Amino acid sequence: MTPLWDSAGLRAATGGEVPDGLAVTGVSIDSRGVGPGELFVALRDARDGHDFVPDALARGAALAMVDRDVPGAPLLRVGDTLAGLTALGAAGRARAAGRFVAVTGSVGKTSTKEMLAAGLAACGSVHAAVASYNNHWGVPLTLARMPAASDYGVIEVGMNTRGEIAPLSRLARPHVAVITTIAPAHLGRLGSIEAIAEEKADIVAGLEPGGVAVLPADGPQAALLRRRAEAAGVSVVTFGEGGDARLVGWEGGAERQSFRVALRGDEFAVTLGVPGRHMAMNAAASIAAAQALGADPVRFSEGLSTFSALAGRGARVAIPLPGGNATLLDESYNANTVSMRAALAVLAAQTGKRRVAVLGDMLELGDEGAAMHAALASDAADAADIVFTSGPQMAALHAALPAGRRGAHAPDSAALAPVVAETLRAGDAVLVKGSLGSRMALVVRAIKAPATEGATA
Repeated sequence: MTPLWDSAGLRAATGGEVPDGLAVTGVSIDSRGVGPGELFVALRDARDGHDFVPDALARGAALAMVDRDVPGAPLLRVGDTLAGLTALGAAGRARAAGRFVAVTGSVGKTSTKEMLAAGLAACGSVHAAVASYNNHWGVPLTLARMPAASDYGVIEVGMNTRGEIAPLSRLARPHVAVITTIAPAHLGRLGSIEAIAEEKADIVAGLEPGGVAVLPADGPQAALLRRRAEAAGVSVVTFGEGGDARLVGWEGGAERQSFRVALRGDEFAVTLGVPGRHMAMNAAASIAAAQALGADPVRFSEGLSTFSALAGRGARVAIPLPGGNATLLDESYNANTVSMRAALAVLAAQTGKRRVAVLGDMLELGDEGAAMHAALASDAADAADIVFTSGPQMAALHAALPAGRRGAHAPDSAALAPVVAETLRAGDAVLVKGSLGSRMALVVRAIKAPATEGATA
């Protein structure tokens, strides 16, 4: 395998001390998943990564980045491991010859990132962020892992509070920046939807000269986003109903959809193996970004057919039950009011005997959280035959539902999980959705458990 970094490159990037003659084939921050020949970076988080250096080396790591001595280990010694990883990411970006696109937004950024990776793979070699590696360690880790010869880099940029996106964008230095839908995620921390939009708009701070911002054409924050981009001297391409990139001939189904994206006089045919008009809008944004990158939009659009939803973000799973299968729509990774309504619309399109919604709290909505949950009652009642809820905020939705739609309510997902698992029957379509902190993955696990326990190798 071609080395990703050698001793000289690691030393020049980080200013650290490392023996000569070493080379690493990858970079990892998790000792459990480190690969042979990789660099293990001992970050301090909930636990101190230095405690896991021996485990990483036992699993085949060639070297460990540390900021204190670990006896008996081959070391890259730096002053601070997070700063060292950030410096390595900056060096990875500096040596890369390819074109970069960065994606942020309240809803759809990971799916759009995955669409960009799928479409660009039809146009050249692609390096993309893994899962939702979009924070202060995820962005530099993605850049540090990037092979220098990649044609395209796809970076996801997230935030929890004000002031986080701009430095990550400046680190990534994208040629194109995409902002997906703005929604009241982190409203409790930022205070207003306008403040959320301002933070997302900070992604233009890192755009390379001549860069392009791909922005939503619709919604109450569209004007703010355009104003911020234009103030930074950035070219703007919009997507949405009234945008430069818009849907034509959209046909949605329970499992897949086909449509065309009209973009500045051309039309590009797309087939997606996932349902939901919101996914089609993500595809329109990705096509606009691909064209701005200089990729062939026809080949890109064809490449979108390989896109599939991730676990926790719309993955569709068949669950064997007595008498047949139930269909699980796994949206357990995250939730806000916009993504919740989009997921409920997908549930409404399902053709199962019974549509079941299992909903956990949408977190960080501030003082209006209970009211925002209750306001979902009509959407949930229209989409589902029965609605199960968990968490203190979802109690407001449970109370607002028509009596005929109310399933069980539980104080948390752990209490709700066995109730849902025992209730499901063949032919059901079941949506599981909630914020990550609501731990709705426990419900997903409980639903999958019968199939897992019955499996044989």
